[in-house]
Amino acid sequence: MNWNAICTVYFKELKDSLRDKRTLITTIVIPTLVIPAMMFGAGFVMKKIITKAKSETTTVMIVGGEDSPKLVESLKADEEFRVVETTEDFKSQISDKKVRVAVNIPEGFDAALAKGETPTVTIFHYQGEMKSGIGRGQVNSFLNDYRSGVVEESFKARGLPMSLAKPFEVESQNVAPPEKVGGNAVGGFVPYIIVILCFTGAMYPAMDLTAGEKERGTMETLLCSPLNRVNIVLGKFLMTFTASMATMVLSLTTLGLSAMIAGKLLGGGSGGGTGGSGGGAPMMLIDPLGLVGVFAMILPVAVLFSALLLTISLFAKSFKEAQSYVSPGMILIIMPAVIGMLPGIDLNMKTAFIPITNLSLVCKEMLSGVWNWDYIAIIFTSSGCYAAIALWLCVKMFNREDVIFRA
Repeated sequence: MNWNAICTVYFKELKDSLRDKRTLITTIVIPTLVIPAMMFGAGFVMKKIITKAKSETTTVMIVGGEDSPKLVESLKADEEFRVVETTEDFKSQISDKKVRVAVNIPEGFDAALAKGETPTVTIFHYQGEMKSGIGRGQVNSFLNDYRSGVVEESFKARGLPMSLAKPFEVESQNVAPPEKVGGNAVGGFVPYIIVILCFTGAMYPAMDLTAGEKERGTMETLLCSPLNRVNIVLGKFLMTFTASMATMVLSLTTLGLSAMIAGKLLGGGSGGGTGGSGGGAPMMLIDPLGLVGVFAMILPVAVLFSALLLTISLFAKSFKEAQSYVSPGMILIIMPAVIGMLPGIDLNMKTAFIPITNLSLVCKEMLSGVWNWDYIAIIFTSSGCYAAIALWLCVKMFNREDVIFRA
């Protein structure tokens, strides 16, 4: 193994890749431009749609209530609602999004309240539909206020204090530091994104440096050089690894900056609470050392992806064929990453040896400020072993004539 030769191949491939528009698009343009555009565009559109839906008056059908004029009049008098004419097919009206909700007032509602009974008011809504959900929340809040008013009137009529209805208060207080709150909130999502970025960042260069060179006829020229094949494949591997890491770093940097800016522009940047009782929620932070740990833990995984993608692409005779070989790999790496995000899946001795899943779990803990050094050592070592095996396999396949010149 000659490092001068490896560096020669590496810088040659790096120069060629920087001249290739497709490489620049997948490695630089997409991470730096597309991700912020998606975040700002999706966030702006979502905020606009939700704001518009909340500003619109909720259409309500009142089913029944002929003998309970007090509740009906209160609903009609509320400016948040527009009571429309009741029809027999009110359920279909809601399903067809012509009406947001319907309120079913049972027969004898007012009389039941006067007797001290507990009648049930039913809210019909379209579950999963945003506007109907907003209407359901508004009607539910109105009915809660109406119920409180009925209770207050009843207590006053009997000369009883209101404290009997609410004998004590309940408050919740967060005991976790902001780093743990933020780590638990995004700790499972960040490793998922990192794994995908590492894979996609290495995917195009790996195909171009193997199947692409076969298709262009430059692979034979490179193999005729006096360089040892081990040096050639390691130079190509370093180029693929560089592209993988560059895509991940650029994407995470722009993702973090976009999240901060979008949070302020879209109304999420206030966060000024202290996390005590009542008021504001604590500002979510991520442990900076956790980010450093995540980058360290991703290194052997990036090596694994780069070596595997080079090996798989080496079997293809054309760039298009390489795409058909490599694309299913995205599903294979997403599945274990998703498993690491599932609730109830914890880091233990068994999960510490499952590739990618172990990375998701340990990164989630590190971003929360929890450092299980035993598991970190096991995961880093096992990932390094998997990466070494993949790199050995890549070198072995590159030395096989029947693979490189497959008919």
